[in-house]
Amino acid sequence: MNRSPLPAEAVLPSLSSTCDFNWLSEIEKSTPCDLRHTDVSHCLFAPIHYEQGYSYPLIVWLHGPASNEQELRNLMPLVSVRNYVAVAPRGTAQTEGRRAAFDWDQSSRSISDSYERVLHCIDMAQDRFHIHPERIFIAGLAAGGTMALRLGLEHPDQFAGAISLGGPVPMGECPLKRITEARKLPLLLSVSPDQEKFPLDHVMDNVKLLHFAGSSLSLRLYPAGDELTTVMLSDLDNWIMERVCPATVDSAN
Repeated sequence: MNRSPLPAEAVLPSLSSTCDFNWLSEIEKSTPCDLRHTDVSHCLFAPIHYEQGYSYPLIVWLHGPASNEQELRNLMPLVSVRNYVAVAPRGTAQTEGRRAAFDWDQSSRSISDSYERVLHCIDMAQDRFHIHPERIFIAGLAAGGTMALRLGLEHPDQFAGAISLGGPVPMGECPLKRITEARKLPLLLSVSPDQEKFPLDHVMDNVKLLHFAGSSLSLRLYPAGDELTTVMLSDLDNWIMERVCPATVDSAN
């Protein structure tokens, strides 16, 4: 199973079906991002052969811990280079002792800040590209995945789906306060159980919670120890496309 690298331009071209990479370990090798203050530090991804007349799905990506928005540059080619426009805001909390590394704090203030950053990035993407307003998906890795689930559950009218790759269901600050509306929001929880970070019993507790809440949940389990793999990203692409154009996916299968 192929592990995917974090944003390091020199690494991506060497990815192949036989290579094995540790995504998270590559962050220190990445080119330092521009830390000048702007309204929202972000990274924007455009599909190849962009067609102005087509309404593209948008993926809003919340990066993993001790990472930054430039993670999107290496992530999207492993999801799809054609199917989506994508945008990634920077996390709300800088990782201590690491110049270009950020995270997603789960405090009330950070949650509000995260949502504002996401909305700002959606607006920027819509200003530059033709985005289908009913096909905006929010997704993230680990802590970013937890924040993606939280923002999806708290603002289900804003998104077509919420996806967490390895991030537990959020706790605290009432993430299910709009549960009646949130039941209609498709959720994807992709997990490679880890005894320290996200053990299997914790995963099943999360599944039970969402089941009892009446959520529309898809669960994908992968071998333990695989933090982020090309298979997970391919499954993410398939899951979104099933909701964007199910007839195309059915015919392909």
